[in-house]
Amino acid sequence: MRHLIFLFVVLFAACSPLEQKTTNSNPPPLVANRYNVAFLIMDGVYNTELTAPYDIFQHTIFRKNIKAMNTFTVANTLAPVTSFEGMRILPDYNYLSADLPSIDILVVPSAEHHLDTDLEDEVMLDFVRTISQNALYVTSHCDGAFVLAQAGLLDEVASTTFPSDISKYRERFPDLDVRDSVLFVHDGKFITSAGGAKSFEAALYLCEVLYGAEIARSLAGGLVIDWDLGTVPHFKNRKK
Repeated sequence: MRHLIFLFVVLFAACSPLEQKTTNSNPPPLVANRYNVAFLIMDGVYNTELTAPYDIFQHTIFRKNIKAMNTFTVANTLAPVTSFEGMRILPDYNYLSADLPSIDILVVPSAEHHLDTDLEDEVMLDFVRTISQNALYVTSHCDGAFVLAQAGLLDEVASTTFPSDISKYRERFPDLDVRDSVLFVHDGKFITSAGGAKSFEAALYLCEVLYGAEIARSLAGGLVIDWDLGTVPHFKNRKK
């Protein structure tokens, strides 16, 4: 009987989730001569605003004769992050560490508390400010624009956010040039989008800027998306 109890304890321990690895110490390898694209995640991140641009950008590695993208996630931890919808994600890098790779494109998906407590996270805001200084592009989806605005990055550019949060956005940041009735806004290095499923469009737009219309249409086709920039409501500041 004691042998059976011992065997049960061993099997339970082997299968117990408490024994499973809970941090990611092996981030994906970064291929040279690609754009490094970081997705800022935290508890409460919304699935679509994360996975839509991630899908588009990751698929660039399957296109020839372009400078493709290394895609990875960054958080203030290597422990699992839980999305608003309950998906558990292991961050690739902790942005508080010294071994963070260079970042060419920063993506800020929306998260549950981007209208309140996340905007009080000065460490996170400082990270966004620091990366923005040298990044080629900084993009947001849905309420991710609140983070960029709180960091002071959108003071001199036009921007947009989730349609039903436009009034809150204007109220909190009354001096910003806020555009509505568009799916995304491109001003300087900043691309802000309405979010949701339209996060795909904003990501495809950046790919068209970087690679041209043919590659953008190819990426869209691979995900069964009809893409024609001329039919997508957007605003681009052509002075910059």
